[in-house]
Amino acid sequence: MTNLTAKDLDVLSHVLTAEEMACKKARIYAHTLTDAALAQEMERIACAHAERFSALYSMLGGKS
Repeated sequence: MTNLTAKDLDVLSHVLTAEEMACKKARIYAHTLTDAALAQEMERIACAHAERFSALYSMLGGKS
């Protein structure tokens, strides 16, 4: 990965936090919804957020 500025790292940190929170919220919704189709869609959304989090984290040199 190229050298990142402090501002780049700050932005990535915020994006990682947002993706993590979106994933957690979607999983909570998936477990509390009574409509099976909506719960399944929320789980799909949670997985998409988790994948984006993992991709961003691995770009920073982290292991996930």
